Amino acid sequence: MALKYLMDENIDPIYPNQIRSKQVGLIIRVIGEPSIPAKGTKDPEILEWCEKYDFILVTNNRKSMPVHLNDHLQANRHIPGIFILNANLSIGQNIDELILIAECSFLNEYQDQIIHLPITKEV
Repeated sequence: MALKYLMDENIDPIYPNQIRSKQVGLIIRVIGEPSIPAKGTKDPEILEWCEKYDFILVTNNRKSMPVHLNDHLQANRHIPGIFILNANLSIGQNIDELILIAECSFLNEYQDQIIHLPITKEV
């Protein structure tokens, strides 16, 4: 099973649009889309949705998300992972990272973790 991404509502719409055009088979959903949590949904509920539907959350939320993930794990719950975009990278670099991760990752590789992009290093 391939990775699936849920884009937080504060992510620039260029992210899902560009990823969908560059990597057609990658499943991308955005908060506020039909059948997806509505905009304004609280983070703990988003984590529950990601767990239920096996989506990795892509967000800019560096401050409260670690607390919400800890609470989620303390309740004996799990999540496929959380990726935090890097403000020091260009949109294109963040997108390339997300695509590369989706292409090269193992199932459950990021379970219960917060991963800060980039995970690759320039050689």
